[in-house]
Amino acid sequence: MRPVRVWQWSPRGLLLCLLCSLCLGSPSPSTDPEKRAGSQGLRFRLAGFPRKPYEGRVEIQRAGEWGTICDDDFTLQAAHVLCRELGFTEATGWTHSAKYGPGTGRIWLDNLSCRGTEQSVTECASRGWGNSDCTHDEDAGVICKDQRLPGFSDSNVIEVEHHLQVEEVRIRPAVGWGRRPLPVTEGLVEVRLPDGWSQVCDKGWSAHNSHVVCGMLGFPSEKRVNAAFYRLLAQRQQHSFGLHGVACVGTEAHLSLCSLEFYRANDTTRCPGGAPAVVSCVPGPLYAASSGQKKHQQSKPQGEGRVRLKGGAHPGEGRVEVLKASTWGTVCDRKWDLQAASVVCRELGFGSAREALSGARMGQDVSKRYECANFGEQGITVGCWDLYRHDIDCQWIDITDVKPGNYILQVVINPNFEVAESDFTNNAMKCNCKYDGHRIWVHNCHIGDAFSEEANRRFERYPGQNTNQII
Repeated sequence: MRPVRVWQWSPRGLLLCLLCSLCLGSPSPSTDPEKRAGSQGLRFRLAGFPRKPYEGRVEIQRAGEWGTICDDDFTLQAAHVLCRELGFTEATGWTHSAKYGPGTGRIWLDNLSCRGTEQSVTECASRGWGNSDCTHDEDAGVICKDQRLPGFSDSNVIEVEHHLQVEEVRIRPAVGWGRRPLPVTEGLVEVRLPDGWSQVCDKGWSAHNSHVVCGMLGFPSEKRVNAAFYRLLAQRQQHSFGLHGVACVGTEAHLSLCSLEFYRANDTTRCPGGAPAVVSCVPGPLYAASSGQKKHQQSKPQGEGRVRLKGGAHPGEGRVEVLKASTWGTVCDRKWDLQAASVVCRELGFGSAREALSGARMGQDVSKRYECANFGEQGITVGCWDLYRHDIDCQWIDITDVKPGNYILQVVINPNFEVAESDFTNNAMKCNCKYDGHRIWVHNCHIGDAFSEEANRRFERYPGQNTNQII
């Protein structure tokens, strides 16, 4: 096993000098300790599989949270800077599209643009820390030259063994492997290490550990297993233990965030008196509806949920909205992180969150953004419809023959679903409208899904309602 040292710049950075303006290689760093200026508060490491000690997915720790870099606008010059942050002399290449596997947590940098001469990645241009429109399928990696910077040292060295990181976890059925219906919800916990899949010693294994594993695999919760059965079965099988001492709090989004220990190559006795860790996960609504899981499906709770996702292109993603006082609203992204996102995902019947998106990545909500102008005859009459330009925000409605009274005003866009959208439920706007023969009052306006189901029924059902007129 060969340890990899991952370095953090200290206030004594390396002076990077550009030898000539036509040089194509990496600038040679100075080892003068008085002229080094590094990335204070940041740590760097290489991760992913398969890889060598000097290559991998670039991960940065900022404010105590590890994250990745998006490959948008990534260049060899950026790779040079990052390789020096990691303690190597220069980069020989870089990778895109999560070649070393997708990471987890924040995407710290996007549209990173470096000249290659920067002393720290903080001197490179970007969209700003944590501001990204990427997914982890776009994580960038670097291939550094297998040569260390001379005299490079740092008080905040991170010692990691590149092939001893928990990247993948699976549940393997103890019996009937390959014949069980998907998804697999109960079985042995296995982690993928460089030499293959290994089991986890169950000494000290807790429900918190099972909660984290189930969440990683997309299940909202866990349940107890028949420990005696699996203990008896373990005595008849041979196992390859690679991990022990797992101690999760239960709020972690990934097993790698828990306290754990790897067995070393020279550990001849592994998990004495123990057995492989086993979990049994409770499937959420999407899994429970699949074949073989219907009998385990929990009864659907009565009434409408208080949390939902809107604006996402796939199940399990979208803008978080919360129902309060019969009205749907959004959540501010201040201090929004992977742990908070995991709470929402589990509440909705999913597992742990893979990303905590900020900056209204899934669109904004019922915000007023319009500008009225007189574009001439833009009126529409009762029972008729009209097409108008996208830059005209206002329409005139002809109410010449409309009698005074109370009405519901409704405006619908894309009514025939002729334009593809990820969410059609917000295409209708409804308002209470009162007309006294001279003036009109419009109030209580909302899009079609802004209220709870009960509030919408109250809105549209009035005593004596005739068509759309309220008497």
